Amino acid sequence: MNGGNHLFKKILELFKTSSKNNKSHAKQSKPKKRIESTRIGGLGEHKINIQLDQLPKDCKYLSDILIINPKSKTGYSQTDHVVITPYGLFIIETKNYNGEIKGNKNDKYWSVSNRFKMYNPFMQNYGHIKALEQVLSEFKPLTFISMISFTMRCRFSVDPELRKIHSNDLIVYDVELSEFIQRKLLRFKAESPESTLGESQINRIYEIIENANITDPMIRNEHNKKASENKKASTK
Repeated sequence: MNGGNHLFKKILELFKTSSKNNKSHAKQSKPKKRIESTRIGGLGEHKINIQLDQLPKDCKYLSDILIINPKSKTGYSQTDHVVITPYGLFIIETKNYNGEIKGNKNDKYWSVSNRFKMYNPFMQNYGHIKALEQVLSEFKPLTFISMISFTMRCRFSVDPELRKIHSNDLIVYDVELSEFIQRKLLRFKAESPESTLGESQINRIYEIIENANITDPMIRNEHNKKASENKKASTK
């Protein structure tokens, strides 16, 4: 009888060991969680915010601004970042493409590694600027600097003028964004030591844009849906 009990215990121990090994193997073979594209975009925007936090104290910025734009196909204009400085406004469009970016300022479409087309980001940003001009109609004239920011996963094959600090249309990598803005401000200061916007005016511009910003999630979702549909249709 004791022998039977001993054999039963042995079988039970073998069963437990086998079950434990199977669970361990299942745990090891579990696929790694994939980072969703929206999260990748979020990480990119976080890097931009870090850059913008390094700007001089007399500058202010807003992010993800959605305002009414009757001339847009969606009826709205969505700007990634607006930096308000004593010498003008930097309107920043961020891109998360991977590959070689080819295009000139006046081309309607640019290419990414010759694999697919993208709408010229400067033309896209021009629409954002015109919409903001309407919102800020009490401030005339204003200087607008159009900046397109790409991640370091890209390399540029674009008009060299778009990399020169004298231009008001600049293409930059996300890690050099604050550097380019500060260099541009130094150039403005060298050309005209008198700033065009004082502290109260900067605060007023900030307030106007903030009040015009649409935060309703339903409107934003509808805009994003239409924008995505228009993007697919235009690149076919």
